[in-house]
Amino acid sequence: MTATPTSSPALRPELPPRPDRMAKLPLDRGYPVPWFVEWIDGVPDFGIMDGRELVQAIQQNLCWVCGQPLGSYLAFTIGPMCAVNRVSAEPPSHRDCAIYSATACPFLTRPKMRRRHDTSYPAEAEKPGGMMLERNPGVALVWITKRYTTIPQPPNTPLFRIGSPHAVLAFAHGKRARPDEVHESIVTGLPALVDAAKQDGRGAMEELARALRLACALLDIPQIPLNVLLQPE
Repeated sequence: MTATPTSSPALRPELPPRPDRMAKLPLDRGYPVPWFVEWIDGVPDFGIMDGRELVQAIQQNLCWVCGQPLGSYLAFTIGPMCAVNRVSAEPPSHRDCAIYSATACPFLTRPKMRRRHDTSYPAEAEKPGGMMLERNPGVALVWITKRYTTIPQPPNTPLFRIGSPHAVLAFAHGKRARPDEVHESIVTGLPALVDAAKQDGRGAMEELARALRLACALLDIPQIPLNVLLQPE
């Protein structure tokens, strides 16, 4: 439930200028509160998404960050590993809203920052679907496409299969990421995908290797040999 924050109304001076679409979002501790954030007892919890906004965003084609209608281009703010499996846990945003998220969100711009584990999820709130990587990827991608499909997940938190990109922008530390930063982020995140592929059984590892080759080519980084992660147990 949206509420009026009691903290300072001033935008933090270190943050980039907000897109016009985000100008009406409330502020908390100097940070814009994205449209999807759950409010608990009048306070926004940035680690919880409002399940009602999730449904509304999908059904009405609304931006996940500002809540306004989307156009033909859809921008997903994802980690580099999502460029491999092409699955996002969150719906799309406007391009400028997604770029703002990638350059202003503390978790996305500070590689040493970690997710909180003390969050209580109220009954009406929703956890993201799928497998969440607890590590901070250090790099955020803005994947711009014209299409996606939903992947149903229980109880009411679908995943999003993102379409082929029109463009992919990479950011780290609040600015455009270097190729070596993108490469390192994928290398350090691959073990989780490898473990998942092993559990999926026959053919999954070959599909992962193919997806990894495509992602490296798309992101214009050196190819990563998957066999270095397949040492005998």
